[in-house]
Amino acid sequence: MRPLDALEQTIRERADAARQGDGGKSYTVKLLTGPLEKLCGKVTEEAGELVEAASEQGDEGRAHFVYEAGDLLYHTLVLLRRHGVDLAEVEHELARRFGISGIEEKASRAK
Repeated sequence: MRPLDALEQTIRERADAARQGDGGKSYTVKLLTGPLEKLCGKVTEEAGELVEAASEQGDEGRAHFVYEAGDLLYHTLVLLRRHGVDLAEVEHELARRFGISGIEEKASRAK
């Protein structure tokens, strides 16, 4: 199982536990059940930290960039779960875009 699939499964299990009132002290459960604005704020924060880390040089900068990418992916997966969206749906959307220029795809959404 790919790490992203395993993480998605863990988040799904936490969501199920939260629905049953058994979330414990899970950070994931707090994100899933707390105010949507807080979770969205975390995604925004992590995206900003990733962008900042992108300018860091050397091995330490690269390691920090990878770390922040992991944080952003985690929080994005939690946000997807909160909306009932599986990673496979996003993968299908990305696959749909193969062979379509980015300019054409963007123009098709503007109509």
